[in-house]
Amino acid sequence: MSLRPIAAFTPPSRLLLGPGPSMAAPSVLEAMSRPLLGHLDPAFVEIMEEIKDMLRAVFRTENRMTFPVSGTGSASMEFCFDNLVEPGDEVVIGVNGVFGGRMAEVASRCGAHVIRVEAPWGHIIEPAQIAAALDGRRPKLVAVVHAETSTGALTPIPEIARLAREAGALMLIDTVTSLAGCPVELDEWGIDAVYSGTQKCLSCPPGLAPVSLSDRALAVATSRTHKVQSWYLDVNLLASYWGAERVYHHTAPVSMNYALHEALRLVLEEGLEARFARHERNHHRLRAGLAELGLEIASQPGHQLWQLNSVTVPDGVDEAAVRGRLLRDFGIEIGAGLGPLRGKVWRIGLMGESSTADNVDIVLNALGQILSENAA
Repeated sequence: MSLRPIAAFTPPSRLLLGPGPSMAAPSVLEAMSRPLLGHLDPAFVEIMEEIKDMLRAVFRTENRMTFPVSGTGSASMEFCFDNLVEPGDEVVIGVNGVFGGRMAEVASRCGAHVIRVEAPWGHIIEPAQIAAALDGRRPKLVAVVHAETSTGALTPIPEIARLAREAGALMLIDTVTSLAGCPVELDEWGIDAVYSGTQKCLSCPPGLAPVSLSDRALAVATSRTHKVQSWYLDVNLLASYWGAERVYHHTAPVSMNYALHEALRLVLEEGLEARFARHERNHHRLRAGLAELGLEIASQPGHQLWQLNSVTVPDGVDEAAVRGRLLRDFGIEIGAGLGPLRGKVWRIGLMGESSTADNVDIVLNALGQILSENAA
């Protein structure tokens, strides 16, 4: 087989305002170009420790078992369920979008008996719904998506976590889109397990997935009757690699850890409260501009994500054509709706480095131009 000469790839210039990945700071991208080290090199071990410390600060936890899984956010979701759920366990899962549904699917593949607590897409999971599902039950685990990326809804966690504790259950939350973009308080809320991703509000390329387990959750994972179904994601093995022993488990993605180290450093340099305020401010700027264009946020009022804005497509507008124009003519990426929201919403992400007033104005001006041309 002969193959024509292939040129080096140069990606086109894009403004990433979709559901992820977000833009990355130049210093994060530069960090990935630094010389490789062995994954057990003492210098690399040192940044592993710093990454763990910085993740604890961003998660606001003292959990010793806090580290990035080598994989994307879906890998960290599997990590949590694989380690905490055994065949026959009963788990209660809030489903109000794609990722709640994915949690239910992963839990069922672990052999769990899944009780789904459902809300309409775009709405939150209400504590009263969880309370009703827990009535008369003692499940192993309660799991909820904090920030549902598919709909732009932010479910409040503290009351649900209290209900889970009172039922004797572990509390698991998905913070893939919320971490470093709005408050996530593991210890204050009483969260036992959490997973996230690097490519959203951390503004790091995709490829690592932060997780954290409380001592209570870790005790469950280390006293299982059955082996963890995934060798790669078994915390009993990963703990020895990310712990003091540094026992070989897998070859960590060295350059990705460089990038995460720099991304976390920038998050903490900005300050979490300042970062949250920036995301909130730019959300309100976008929402005001959308209103001037006659557009509305589709998710539940009072529970709208700052980082991921689900925008209702006006009647008679071809949503895919608008996205195509934005990408082709303006170099702007926004996301499409998923599931029952397919064709009905645009998803505009203002996450991490992408969350700036200038970017809000750029996408509003481009949308306004396209929509006015369509109306002419």
